[in-house]
Amino acid sequence: MNNPQEQILELRKELRDHNYNYYVLDNATISDFEFDKKLKHLQDLEEKHPEFFDSNSPTQRVGGEVTKNFETVPHEHRMYSLDNSYSKEDLQDWETRIKKLVDGDIQYTCELKYDGASISLTYENGTLVKAVTRGDGFQGDNVTTNIKTIKSVPLQLKGDYPSKFDIRGEIVLPFDGFNKMNEARIEIGEEPYRNPRNTASGSLKLQDSTEVAKRPLECLLYNLTGANIKISTQFESLEKARQWGFKVPNAAKLANSIDEVLEFVDYWNIHRHDLPYETDGIVIKVNNLQQQEELGYTAKAPRWAMAYKFKAEQVSTKLNSITYQVGRTGAITPVANLAPVELAGTTVKRASLHNADQIEKLDIRVGDEVFVEKGGEIIPKIIAVDLSKRELDSVKTEYITQCPECETELIRQEGEAQHYCPNYNGCNPQIIGRIQHFISRKAMDIDGLGGETVALLVNEGLIFNYSDLYELTKEHVIPLERMAEKSADNLINGISNSVNIPFERVLFALGIRFVGETVAKKLAKHYKSIDAIANATEDDLVGVNEIGVKIAESVTAFFASEKNLYIINRLKQFGVQLEISAEELKGQTEILKGDIIVVTGVFEYVSRNELKKLIENNGGKVSSSISSKTSYIVAGNNMGPSKKQKAEQLSISLISENEFLQKIK
Repeated sequence: MNNPQEQILELRKELRDHNYNYYVLDNATISDFEFDKKLKHLQDLEEKHPEFFDSNSPTQRVGGEVTKNFETVPHEHRMYSLDNSYSKEDLQDWETRIKKLVDGDIQYTCELKYDGASISLTYENGTLVKAVTRGDGFQGDNVTTNIKTIKSVPLQLKGDYPSKFDIRGEIVLPFDGFNKMNEARIEIGEEPYRNPRNTASGSLKLQDSTEVAKRPLECLLYNLTGANIKISTQFESLEKARQWGFKVPNAAKLANSIDEVLEFVDYWNIHRHDLPYETDGIVIKVNNLQQQEELGYTAKAPRWAMAYKFKAEQVSTKLNSITYQVGRTGAITPVANLAPVELAGTTVKRASLHNADQIEKLDIRVGDEVFVEKGGEIIPKIIAVDLSKRELDSVKTEYITQCPECETELIRQEGEAQHYCPNYNGCNPQIIGRIQHFISRKAMDIDGLGGETVALLVNEGLIFNYSDLYELTKEHVIPLERMAEKSADNLINGISNSVNIPFERVLFALGIRFVGETVAKKLAKHYKSIDAIANATEDDLVGVNEIGVKIAESVTAFFASEKNLYIINRLKQFGVQLEISAEELKGQTEILKGDIIVVTGVFEYVSRNELKKLIENNGGKVSSSISSKTSYIVAGNNMGPSKKQKAEQLSISLISENEFLQKIK
């Protein structure tokens, strides 16, 4: 007879295999009764021998842990979003762009785009160690306890898996399971859930993992990320993931051209309705991982992937009224208030009308019957008016001329679509919006302070700009609505801790028009301090890599304001980081200043991304394509022949990885 430890290990392996066959392969090899009997036997053994406890045992899938607050953790590898396309022309344009950047034939992997909640799973030595929601792409919430209850998520892998890697996918709720959940809710007199996607997403943040375990969630995986995975194509990565025990949909297909991609799109545009899950499109990826690396990323999305969105669902409803919102930059956005209507699983009551030109183009009027669709099946938009149902006495829409909040006369700059309220320092929504932007996660990331609290602080006259935050005390905020003592402590501590946020994020937080995350990083890296940026002329700014006239004008206008300079001086006094720290400056030189460098091929000592970072840290600029402005090319192994030919034509020198590393010492 085996000893207890051997029995436990044997049962765990057997149950994992049965679980994989049932939930991943859809091929049960044992009855539910037999499975439950074995699981009960394992539970009894584990209770008698707690010294053999394993958090990844099949018995732990039933849940039981309660999580009050989900810890926010950074992603080791950023989770990017995808660029969207809606037509054959969009895909052809994408193919034209990428063919200019990589050599050789391009194959594509086509995969179904499942509509669920994005998740990143981290495995070490074949064991699940962490599950993190997408969040903002840079960091998300640790929901490992809840994810472990999902039967199609392997807790222990099999085969030749790498020692450490992340795998990304979607947590989905199949239609059958969703319908059964709703039947049960209706039976006990509760409101049914609205749609599978939102229900799946909400499930991940339930505090009691036992409740998550009751929901028939599934995890569909599609992307491996990490170092030394030793896989050369996306299609191979899907096959490998299946072998290791992951549930990877079988619909993926290799395509040799955009025409073949479109055949896949056309097929699934019809047959997606036969699938057990919600889908909203196709994801097309360059199959070769080396080509993916060559193509790299924009600020928001990989250049090597594109989402093709299926035609959006449309409905018609009545336009009840048009109201106007004021954004943090003073931009006015007209909003259509609609008679509530069901659209793609949610109730739509409002839609953006964008600007005066859009209203004019649609000739949209209050009382009209309008056609609404979800752009990319996310944001509702009005696409047309049903003129056959228009009332004879309908009145043409006249765009407002004064700010709906402060009644200041609106302005509209030449060449711009939107109207603006110029009352920068006296219009409440602008003030509130700027402070909400300042405290946001990608900016100052102030814990304990949310958008509603900001509005309360402004409306109560406690703050008038973001520098005022640093003068708040616990006594100031305790009287606020729904503010308990602990919340007040968290808020004040969050503000105090934000002085450690690095300069590039502070620059983004200031809310200078057109200065997003990427531009803020470039300006911070180039000028190194707020004073240097404030003293830069438009001509100086335009000389910075990828800074155009529009950005330069906006930056100089921001620093020309006495009020803004006063606020920045106050931030300095409170210790906010308004220059690059000595720590960040370590390892940065001007050795490559003025050099425009192309990186291509496969490298031996450092990765392509590390090479690019080294170039930027030493004052150089990385370019993705060869031109007459290219200073030289750092060429690794397998450099493409067309790149080599172009370099020869333009007399651009090639240097090896070793020569480059010697150059920067």
